[in-house]
Amino acid sequence: MNPRIKGLSDIHRTSPALPKPTASSSFTLFPVTHFDLAATLNSGQVFHWHEQDGVFLGLIGGELVRVSQPEPGMLQISPGHEELVSRYLALDHDLAKMQRTLPKRDAHLKRALKYSPGLRILRQPRWECLATFITSSLKQVAHIRQISLTLRERFGHPVATVNGVVLHAYPTPEALAQAGEAALRACGLGYRAKFLHQTASRIAEGNFDLEAPAALDDEAACELLCTLPGVGPKIAQCTLLFAYERLGVFPIDVWIERALRELYFAGAAENVSARELREFAVTHFGPFRGYAQQWLFHHARTSGTFSRLRKVV
Repeated sequence: MNPRIKGLSDIHRTSPALPKPTASSSFTLFPVTHFDLAATLNSGQVFHWHEQDGVFLGLIGGELVRVSQPEPGMLQISPGHEELVSRYLALDHDLAKMQRTLPKRDAHLKRALKYSPGLRILRQPRWECLATFITSSLKQVAHIRQISLTLRERFGHPVATVNGVVLHAYPTPEALAQAGEAALRACGLGYRAKFLHQTASRIAEGNFDLEAPAALDDEAACELLCTLPGVGPKIAQCTLLFAYERLGVFPIDVWIERALRELYFAGAAENVSARELREFAVTHFGPFRGYAQQWLFHHARTSGTFSRLRKVV
C-alpha cells in the first residue's frame, strides 16, 4: 500500500496565518489571496449552492451561509460563520506552495491554472459528499444538482426560507434508509437508487464507519470505501479528495480521461490503457495532483476549449 503523500499533513502549518476579518451588521469582510469563489463552488465538487447577483447562498452542514466576493481580495461572509466558511473553502491551503510542485513545462496545466488560479478544493461533510457522488455516475453537473436538491427537499429537514426558497439540509443516512429504494428512484436516481439506499442503510445500521477511512493511507481508504454498494474507484477517490482532504488523489472520470488522452497522448490516445493513465497522473502531476485534476477538470468542462469533449458528454 502506498503511504500517504509526504508533505500533505504539514501544508497548514506552513501556510501563512489567515488575516483577521472585519465585522459589520450584515456581513463580515474577510481578506483573501489566490481565491476564486465562483470557480470553486461551480467546479463540479458540490451541487447545492444558489447564486444570485454574485451572492452564494447555501448550507454547510446545517448552517445557513451567505458568501460573496465583491473584489478579488475580499469575501463577504454572513456574521458568525467566518471560521466555518474559511475551513469549508480551504482558505488555509497554500496554493503557491502547491503550484511549485507542479511539472514546470506542462503547457496544458498552465493554461488550466491560468483559467482559474484561485479554485480551491473544498472540505465537504463526508456523508453528503459520498452520497452525492454515488448519485453522480454518468450524469452531467446540472442533473446531479437537480437530484441533490430533490433529495434535500424530500428527505432533508428544512433549515431556513430565503426569498421564498426553502433550504434543506442533506438527508441523513437514517432518512434515506427509511425512505426506501422506490422513493429514491422517484427522485431521478434510476439504478443508483439501489446503491444509495443500500449504502445509507449500512451506515445507518452502524455497519460502516465514515471515520474509518481517515485513519488509513490513500490506497487502503479507497479500498474500504469501495466495499460500499455502488462505490467504485472514481467515486471513492472523489470522496477522498473532496471530503477527506487527500490532495494526492487524482480521480479519473469521463472528462479527465478524455482530457488526458487528447492533451497528453495525442496520436496514441486509443492505445493508452486506463492503468497507464493512472500511472501517468501519479508520476507527472506531483504530490498535490488532486488540485491539478480539479484545475484540468474545470477548464475542460467550462472553458469551451475542448469542443469535442463537450459534444460527447
